[in-house]
Amino acid sequence: MISKSHRTFDPQAFLDSAGVARRVAEFRRKESIFSQGDGAETVIYIQKGGVKLSVVNGVGKEAVVAMLGPGDFLGEGCITGQKVRMGTATAITPTTALVIDKGEMVRMLHKEHALSDRFIAYMLARNIQVEEDLIDQLFNSSEMRLARTLLLLARYGQQDHPQRVVPKVSQDTLAKMVGTTRSRVNFFMNKFKKLGFIEDNGKLIVNRSLLTVVLHD
Repeated sequence: MISKSHRTFDPQAFLDSAGVARRVAEFRRKESIFSQGDGAETVIYIQKGGVKLSVVNGVGKEAVVAMLGPGDFLGEGCITGQKVRMGTATAITPTTALVIDKGEMVRMLHKEHALSDRFIAYMLARNIQVEEDLIDQLFNSSEMRLARTLLLLARYGQQDHPQRVVPKVSQDTLAKMVGTTRSRVNFFMNKFKKLGFIEDNGKLIVNRSLLTVVLHD
């Protein structure tokens, strides 16, 4: 008989289930998961669905800083001393998430190396994407930024089988993500449709051919 201390810890099983100091929560489309300025007391792992992370400045201007999906974490700043939420997280589709108390997350990261390795790998990948986003904003055209944003929503490069059908996102939200106007987003979306890079027949489908805009702009 294998003792508990020698059982292999499965980080995915931990993230897929409720337990001590963690619960599974369901969120409707457009429902707030947390708001900017709320107390930062939990780490959230997205099991299903999609989440928009946005920030509003002092004059009410909103910027969309990330679109997250299954396998992503948010609210992780609380484990490094962040006292309040720096942005607002909103479900963009019906979403299922694991809400983990800060203390429990810290305890498990110290106790289970498999979980800490998984979490560190995720944070490093997220940091690389943030740097790429900054470079994208500084040097690339709005057309190229929009193409890259659509590819990220389709999760190209993040898994073996990227999803062609992406969560329905308004052109206004895309404009906030790209850093341009809604009219420019509309112009480029129509261009992408004519070229066969995307399809929009009630569901937004991103085709691999859109990569040509990013690679050969």
